[in-house]
Amino acid sequence: MTSSGLQPRQDGTAALRLLSDGQLDLEGRLVDASNTTLRGILTLDGVSARCVYKPVRGERPLWDFPDGTLAGREVSAYLVSRATGWDLVPPTVLRDGPFGPGSCQLWIDEPTDTEPLVGFVPADAVPPRWLPVAAARDDDGTPYALAHADDPRLARLAVLDAVINNADRKGGHVLVGPDDRIYGVDHGVSFHVEEKLRTVLWGWAGRRLPDDAVEMLDELAGQVAGTLGEDLAAHLTLGEIAELAGRVERLRAAARFPQPPQDWPAMPWPPM
Repeated sequence: MTSSGLQPRQDGTAALRLLSDGQLDLEGRLVDASNTTLRGILTLDGVSARCVYKPVRGERPLWDFPDGTLAGREVSAYLVSRATGWDLVPPTVLRDGPFGPGSCQLWIDEPTDTEPLVGFVPADAVPPRWLPVAAARDDDGTPYALAHADDPRLARLAVLDAVINNADRKGGHVLVGPDDRIYGVDHGVSFHVEEKLRTVLWGWAGRRLPDDAVEMLDELAGQVAGTLGEDLAAHLTLGEIAELAGRVERLRAAARFPQPPQDWPAMPWPPM
């Protein structure tokens, strides 16, 4: 929850100004994150909101992402999300903070009564309108299924992940905001030049894309070749931007959700 009632979609411009120019005071560290991830309070002109601040100096080097920064990829995911018109990534900027430059993203606080959209469910009791994606067993050997809702909001997120080549779409990275919108977070390992899509959202694999997704890809192709590509150049390499354009074109041509890869892990670990 943001203390001002600020909502990412309705108040996007105000959120970006607050993220970029607000006074950032840290509350604490999110200890489950693999890289330094801090929660803070932003304040500007009497308006305040929580945020997630990920300083570049707290990033662990990744051998397969030698160029750029995870923070830059977080911002890039937001820029692409904004260009789709779907606003699936909370407003995110690159700014200076208490530990130097880093990404700063508006905090999404899920209501306490929110029903999960991804999770492990008994294998013989997959909820109606849910799609199983993997089999599992607990410590006692009881069979479970990793599954997710057959929800058009979630399908849009699956399309975005395919576009940005998200290598880490865990179930815990899918949030439902107080405005009943779905948001994806944690995109630091996206935009690789090689195919690295790892996600729990494989329920639509091979199915035809919804018409609105095909229309979005048609428009996104032009934006990558224009102003969006120019904005991304501050955070990604030219090769990464070229591959982004290539993925958009391949998705447009196939007009289908991608299939799980056969030569690398299809699921992030842990999946939730």
